[in-house]
Amino acid sequence: MRSCFIYRPGGTGNFKAIALIFYSIFKLIPLKKIYKIKVITLILWVIKKGCDMKLEDKILIIRQLDRKMKAWHPLLQMQVPLKGWIHLIRTTLRMSLQQLGDRLQITPQGMKDIESREVEGTITLKSLREVGDALGMQLVYGFIPKKDNLENMIGQKAYERAQKIVQRTSTSMKLEDQENSEERIKQAITELTEQIKRELPKSLWD
Repeated sequence: MRSCFIYRPGGTGNFKAIALIFYSIFKLIPLKKIYKIKVITLILWVIKKGCDMKLEDKILIIRQLDRKMKAWHPLLQMQVPLKGWIHLIRTTLRMSLQQLGDRLQITPQGMKDIESREVEGTITLKSLREVGDALGMQLVYGFIPKKDNLENMIGQKAYERAQKIVQRTSTSMKLEDQENSEERIKQAITELTEQIKRELPKSLWD
């Protein structure tokens, strides 16, 4: 089984399929039916527990990363200097282009080009790190989610995905005169959203 993911709230399709496979195999083994059922039940329980542990690990990793990123949030209030950080730090230290260039073994013009590339956004991390070392600074970089945190970002995507799936299913049932109530549709979307958040399938980002 490659995935524990089931696109149906409360669905047990995957486990039923696995049970049938095991039962077919156990037919060939000379055991009483009651023992075969007990063994299959135990195997399914182990598989489910393994899936549950993997899901808990995913959620734990997301929350740990969110806590790390939270420390960066105050930096969102900081404005990038008009002429770039290199120029601001260099001039604050009263260091000339020649002096900083000498530390990097490049010409003053080469140093000026680096400052220009920072402002233009075309400078590489490698160059920033090297200039930082020359200035006695350490380069620090990272990402901060635009929407609060990773967990909320995933939740929003999961809701959008669940909404599409449930509405598509609801439309099909409506055509077959099996229309669900608005309350049931909302409940199904909520349940499926939580399931997708727990499973976090790669297809969420398609």
